[in-house]
Amino acid sequence: MDLAELLEIAEKERRRKKPIEIHCCVAASCVSSNSQSVKDKLSELLSNTDLKDRVEVVGVGCMGLCSKGPLLRNSVTNEFYCHVNLDNVSEVLKDIQGQKARIEKLKIDDPFYRKQMHIVLENSGKIDPESIESYIAEGGYLTLYQVLHEMTPQEVIDEITKSGLRGRGGAGYPTGLKWSLVAKSQAEKKFVVCNADEGDPGAFMDRSVLESDPHKILEGMIIAAYAVGAQQGYIYIRGEYPLAISRLQNAIKQARKYGLLGTQIFESNFDFKIDIRIGAGAFVCGEETALMQSIEGKRGTPYPRPPYPAEYGLWGYPTLINNVETFANVVPIIRNGSEWFSKIGTEKSKGTKVFALAGKVKKTGLIEVPMGITLREIVEEIGGGVPDGGKIKAVQTGGPSGGCIPASKLDTPVDYESLISLGSMMGSGGMIVMDDKTNMVEVARFFMEFSKDESCGKCIPCRAGTYEIHNILTKIIEREATQDDFEKLKLLCQVVKDTSLCGLGQSAPNPVLSTIMNFEEEYTSLLKKDT
Repeated sequence: MDLAELLEIAEKERRRKKPIEIHCCVAASCVSSNSQSVKDKLSELLSNTDLKDRVEVVGVGCMGLCSKGPLLRNSVTNEFYCHVNLDNVSEVLKDIQGQKARIEKLKIDDPFYRKQMHIVLENSGKIDPESIESYIAEGGYLTLYQVLHEMTPQEVIDEITKSGLRGRGGAGYPTGLKWSLVAKSQAEKKFVVCNADEGDPGAFMDRSVLESDPHKILEGMIIAAYAVGAQQGYIYIRGEYPLAISRLQNAIKQARKYGLLGTQIFESNFDFKIDIRIGAGAFVCGEETALMQSIEGKRGTPYPRPPYPAEYGLWGYPTLINNVETFANVVPIIRNGSEWFSKIGTEKSKGTKVFALAGKVKKTGLIEVPMGITLREIVEEIGGGVPDGGKIKAVQTGGPSGGCIPASKLDTPVDYESLISLGSMMGSGGMIVMDDKTNMVEVARFFMEFSKDESCGKCIPCRAGTYEIHNILTKIIEREATQDDFEKLKLLCQVVKDTSLCGLGQSAPNPVLSTIMNFEEEYTSLLKKDT
């Protein structure tokens, strides 16, 4: 494929589209609420009207406001139809026809969307994730062409570095620095890996992006491979994401058909392939060394670093590993320039962050906000606050690796350093809101039970430590623990944090330590009193 062919596909797809599109969410959250049947029913109803030549129902990715799903959107008016089902879908047709319709509608300027800024999610809810032509019509793969024909690998790395993009998988390591380390490594083979092993309770960011805009991830990976000199890529994704896997497989097949994967991409000298590796759902395989072991066909357990994957990765060769959201930022950065991206966010945390907003909040779903926005703006303005007049007690960020931030700290800006200073972390983007009825000791035990069950068992601090921490938490909840047990709990958390082999064990005590730091009275009130 050359540039002329790419532009011809884009123009043909734009001409094919009908004047009005009714976008129907067919991401997992809405599909689970029967949105595919809603889409089929509305298409059937339209086919029997004089609107059939002007209106088309199109399946698209996640529109964000999952609590209002299934969602449909009118591409012309930008109005959303909420809670659409087989019983009220005819009301959508009435509204399109200009008749009075009894169905809940929402405008794009709703508070849920007003403070968001979509970079990663720029195509989500707008394009057909099953169609490469739909992606190309929105400028897809044009950035890849420009990279291969107008930029050197070092110029690509320089743009990513100057943008200030940091890894969105949790640690926040500078992306450009990681790319440059792999690029400098001298080896006959190099690999690029997309870590899609999202396993945090309440997290669904990466899954939604892959279900909604798979070609954006492929394009980002291809650009990364060109920059670092890799020939083979892998997407490591957990088996619990069948819809995301299906759409990735379809996207890879389409990209190969058009010559966008394989040999001499865009008639250049660059060759690159991408394959999918499906994990069995072990949380520890989100850790990069365990992930690589799994790709190699071994048991997914971590090993000590250094050497780091940039030097010694898959099968001993230099390997670049980034998560889904990191790769999703690559195309917009190259397309719009590093200066554009670096002006978004804060001094040390550039760009936007995608969060899965869940828990005791009125509007749950997928959001993308500029770094530096406060937790209060996210929870109270975007999320609409706690239902039924309740009060916010805490916000959990970072999943099992993060911590619980009390309501008194809601004006904290959301960036890497600020969250760490509160005993939490950004993590991959899970955000769970808790109300004033939540028992924080129970919360700590829930996350510790998860970490205990997900420990690979390789190192004693994590294997035995998380088990004993969980036992003490249970003892406290059952009012059988003493002050000595409580002191032992705090000491044990610190030992596990300081001595575990990988990130799972090192961060597992965070929910306990953060709840002790912010809600210690809830622990001490449950201790046995001295007699």
